[in-house]
Amino acid sequence: MLERSTASAPDELLRTISADGSVSVRVVVATRLVREAARRHQTAPTATVALGRALMGTLLLATEAQDGERVQVQVRGDGPLGTITVTASSAGDVRGYVARPDTDLPLRRERFDVPGAVGLGLLSVERNHPSWKQPYNGIVPLVSGEIATDLAHYLLESEQKPSAVALGVYVGAGGEVQGAGGYLVQSLPGADDAALRVLEQRVAALVQPSALVREGAGATALLDRLVGGLGAQPVQRVRPRFRCSCSMERVRRALVFLGDDEIRDILAKNETLEVRCEFCAEMYYVPPDRVAALAG
Repeated sequence: MLERSTASAPDELLRTISADGSVSVRVVVATRLVREAARRHQTAPTATVALGRALMGTLLLATEAQDGERVQVQVRGDGPLGTITVTASSAGDVRGYVARPDTDLPLRRERFDVPGAVGLGLLSVERNHPSWKQPYNGIVPLVSGEIATDLAHYLLESEQKPSAVALGVYVGAGGEVQGAGGYLVQSLPGADDAALRVLEQRVAALVQPSALVREGAGATALLDRLVGGLGAQPVQRVRPRFRCSCSMERVRRALVFLGDDEIRDILAKNETLEVRCEFCAEMYYVPPDRVAALAG
């Protein structure tokens, strides 16, 4: 049964393993998170859907990782949207942007034309951890531009993990995000064939997760639709949130690298310097006296 309330279900990511150890299942509801990203970047509807899918997909990859690990996903297509870049942590923090947030295409078969906006190109995934000597990188061709299918293709080809991925963002007529959700189901080594068949049937029968979320379904309801009756090991819960690591201190440190000549040029104009973070669209303003301090 769907969880229903007068307000949308809270943002939540759940992860578990079936009782017999055959499959790993992660589900996410992220309506508020995607709405926040759309507000910050002022995305048009098609761009909103594409960015929202990438944000949730990266979260689903990152939250299977070790504590402290970060994942970056880039969708580099030749379509009008340009590159989508998203980073997420194992703790559920995520940030991201699209190169051309004003991209909006006509509906195609009553669906947002994300493949047309993305185009052909590459999907890259970088996994990094403070304890590693170097990050792990994987790159695969885009097979659909839908993002969910492309992530499933990456997991199979680059990490040898057979997976089913669904990502959906429901945008209303006024452009507001009304539902965002998804799931990632992976078979584990030694998986039981019967359990896999049940999961395959449920994945095939499950309607678009964003539609369920819009109707009131929470993360628990999505998880139950996938593993209900199969039993599950303890469920881990993560609160996903749009969170950027930018700050005025980071801006100050970046300005040091401009060099004395460029800093003197800025001072000569006696203007407040405006710096915009690509990932979260936060604006930072550095007045002339603070720029002068950098010049020593």
